[in-house]
Amino acid sequence: MDTAVKRWVRAAAVAIAAACAGTQAAAATSPEFEAFLTGVRAEALGQGISAMTLDRALAGVEPIERILQRDRNQPEFQLSLSRYLDRVVTPDNVARGRTMAERHRPLLEEVARRFGVQPRFILAIWGIETRYGAIETSTPVIPAVATLAFDARRSTYFRQQLLAALKMVDRGLIELDRMTGSWAGAMGQVQFMPDSYLRFAVDFDGDGKRDIWSSTADVFASIANYLASNGGWNDAETWGRPVSVPSAVAPQIEALRNAEARGCRAMREMTVARPLPEWQAMGVRRRDGGALPARDIPAAIVRLDGDGGGSFAVYRNYRAILAYNCAHLYAITVGTLADRIGGG
Repeated sequence: MDTAVKRWVRAAAVAIAAACAGTQAAAATSPEFEAFLTGVRAEALGQGISAMTLDRALAGVEPIERILQRDRNQPEFQLSLSRYLDRVVTPDNVARGRTMAERHRPLLEEVARRFGVQPRFILAIWGIETRYGAIETSTPVIPAVATLAFDARRSTYFRQQLLAALKMVDRGLIELDRMTGSWAGAMGQVQFMPDSYLRFAVDFDGDGKRDIWSSTADVFASIANYLASNGGWNDAETWGRPVSVPSAVAPQIEALRNAEARGCRAMREMTVARPLPEWQAMGVRRRDGGALPARDIPAAIVRLDGDGGGSFAVYRNYRAILAYNCAHLYAITVGTLADRIGGG
């Protein structure tokens, strides 16, 4: 099949996906949504995005109701930790992660030398986001982020994503018909949002493209670059560990929550960081009752309520994982899967 035919087939597939999504969209675009798009267009033109790009990218865009429904029911906010771990850290996912570690060992080691991020964490995020590249997302990104930008809940954030997506098309970084992602606009095997793509995607294979859709080298390097660029990843440390908090000291630890922390809700739910020996002196222990490491590593305490919750002492690298997806269930699951892939 020649290139022109491949592009036609791809474009047809995207059009069919958009049409199917459209069955759940509003019957006719509302005047409010048209006014919203007019405002986006004016802002995009002011940022140097061409009128030609806007004509192509925004043509026929309508809000998609099913995307709003998904936004209200994300698993990171609906499931307990034990159920989330059971879904993700399965024997099959661990085994596949170890297989991928062996298959791509030279590449992973090269990426680790460049960015200072241990391969097991790269693999864990890859595994959680798209099952090591096996899951292909097919929702057209621009209608998805436009829907969420129009919605009041996170309009500022998703308007930024919409403008970033338009910049990607305008700069020729991705063809419009290839710009597919999840229901929320997360793209490729790494599930980057458009602004994350612009800031952190890496052309590691040197072909002139930052291809997070099909280049394994670019996928690994982009994940590693994201972690290294958000909080200063330290490859001499891990993410954290499960701990036991005696009920007698739980109120003291609760009082140390860092409610003024910058960032998302998960950041504010953590305690301030204290060296591990200080937590040890307060009575915090490993989950099995053993002493905490004697190293003077700053750690925060995360306490999760509900079935299968528990407590964790988390290090600086944990904050970088939260930057990828700011939910404790996600970050703890990344760390747990990374430990299992690494043989822990």
